[in-house]
Amino acid sequence: MVKLTIDLIARGTSGYTKKKRDETMHQYLKRLTHLYLENKGIDEVGDDMSLCRNLSVLYLYDNQLTHIPNLHQNQHLTMLYLQNNNISRIEGLAHLVRLTKLYLGGNAITVIEGVEKLDRLQELHVENQALPPGEKLLFDPRSIRAISGSLKVLNVSGNNLDSIKDLECLNQLSHFLAIDNQLNDMKELAHVLGQWYYLNRLDLMGNPLCHKAKYRDRVIVMAKHLETLDGKQISETAKQFLKNWHANKETQRQKRADLIRRGTTFIDDFAVGDSGDLPPVREPGRMGTIPGYMMPGTFRGLPRKQFDELLARTSALADTGIQRSAPVKARSGLLRSNCSLPEINPYQFLIVTSPRLQME
Repeated sequence: MVKLTIDLIARGTSGYTKKKRDETMHQYLKRLTHLYLENKGIDEVGDDMSLCRNLSVLYLYDNQLTHIPNLHQNQHLTMLYLQNNNISRIEGLAHLVRLTKLYLGGNAITVIEGVEKLDRLQELHVENQALPPGEKLLFDPRSIRAISGSLKVLNVSGNNLDSIKDLECLNQLSHFLAIDNQLNDMKELAHVLGQWYYLNRLDLMGNPLCHKAKYRDRVIVMAKHLETLDGKQISETAKQFLKNWHANKETQRQKRADLIRRGTTFIDDFAVGDSGDLPPVREPGRMGTIPGYMMPGTFRGLPRKQFDELLARTSALADTGIQRSAPVKARSGLLRSNCSLPEINPYQFLIVTSPRLQME
């Protein structure tokens, strides 16, 4: 049990700040800007801290504090180090309007709150809280929104987080640390990273999503301005290659989507005529050499009745003047017919005689 006293404060200064012979203790304490009180076993901070009116940096980490000390008179504080204590709640910071860095890692905090007035806060470190079994660190929406315009570094590592959706409003972040959590949703990560335009450093090691296929490549594509991922630099060559790969993939995906969307119309255009009727099938008849036929694609759009009339005319023309002799048996055993005139291709005739097809 150690209570902070004036004597302990005086011994917590650096060698560069010494008490002058002609100044009182109160004058000396008022002149201090940095206090090094880490690892002193301190569990209570009294009112003597209020004498340090010009204090800007306070190191109180690795002690036994159960709550954030009363620092209402230390309004010049810009950096506060309180990690590795037994603090369970963030409170009493409303008067520290100049605070830019707050270190609270290694405590027992369950909810990030009480920072609504810290609109100059640039770094917040709340990693590795001693949470109850099965619980995760929570974020008060009002507090998060209040610091969203200034916060650049956030460390939430080791807090059993399975989602970071509550943090998407932090659009000024440049460095995000969420090591050793339970993050597993790549779609959510893509959405949140899309909101963090200025993010250039990201640390996600120890999360389930790190084991997903092409994790690193996908994250680099998600965060456009990322320079370091999980402690490894990202080269410009790699970024450009992945950017081109992603653009090509998106183009192919869009093409497939367009084909699927137009699939029914595409099939109709090629398989069904303009009239909506299916192509006719001729029964075996006069043209023994053509037991059945489907309307060729050349005649698509020709009315069925007109097509039948043209086909009948070509068939009659083909039969005119053709002298057929008796079948002759070939060496192969098959019967073949001798014709005095070569056969006329009815389709060629149709192409020539049909006015509609000539126009096409």
